[in-house]
Amino acid sequence: MESLEAALAPYLQPLTSSLPAPLANLALSLLGSECYNVLLLRFHISHTPCVKLAISKVLGVGIIGASSVVKIPQLLKLLNSRSASGVSFLSYALETAAYLVTLAYNVRQGFPFSTYGETALIAVQNVAIAVAVLHFSGADSAAGVYVAALAAAGYALFSANVVDAGMLGYLQAGAGLLGVASKVPQIATVWREGETGQLSAFAVFNYLVGSLTRIFTTLQEVDDKLILYGFISGFVLNAVLAAQMVYYWNSPASKKTESKKLTNRGKEAFAMPTAASQGRSSATATPSKSPSTRRRG
Repeated sequence: MESLEAALAPYLQPLTSSLPAPLANLALSLLGSECYNVLLLRFHISHTPCVKLAISKVLGVGIIGASSVVKIPQLLKLLNSRSASGVSFLSYALETAAYLVTLAYNVRQGFPFSTYGETALIAVQNVAIAVAVLHFSGADSAAGVYVAALAAAGYALFSANVVDAGMLGYLQAGAGLLGVASKVPQIATVWREGETGQLSAFAVFNYLVGSLTRIFTTLQEVDDKLILYGFISGFVLNAVLAAQMVYYWNSPASKKTESKKLTNRGKEAFAMPTAASQGRSSATATPSKSPSTRRRG
């Protein structure tokens, strides 16, 4: 590594030491002053602790970026098929609850955003998917109650006056178990139905890679066993779900619904009844007898 450093330094050090101000400030905020000086100003890439930190930061930012779209294919499959087949509401409800607790815990502990930022983005997508599952299952009123309950829980978790630090620590321990348990209903649903239904392969495999990456970033940046054990357990069950996805990949019952764009059928889920459609409904309804104006006698 030292020989590589000596060979590259004359060419790369002038570039890394004179980055534009926005990039330099970003690198400084991610790496800290010590590793910023070591890696970029002095170009000592043989400094193992700072190299590990840099890799962890890059992976963390990558996970956050990917998490902004990781559940979109799943949501598109639900909307385009207008069916919740193969997707477990309980799984999404449990996972969202775990993510909400974890997000509040990390924010209030002051941990680096790069180590937990994806939880906020995935939680928002989870809520949208859970509401869609309830809607396509004919439980719209339950969807409203679910969203309201999450809002109330979020207020309580982020408020130190409602949930103190000690209680939040216990909740975080439970959130790790809850996050792991959230995979069980989905695994059971796939096993029971013998198909993956509208389950998105993109989301499943990204979760698998993401949970493995989070084990590394947690080991490097966060000295918290509760979070680490949660990611390890999550990786194991994500691996089981990924194995099911592979096993049922060619199953005739598995739905090959479009997951890259919203189709016309999917757009109908957002469409309000139009005058034309109401007219058609009236025309097809059973006509009622109107009073006769013909004179009798």
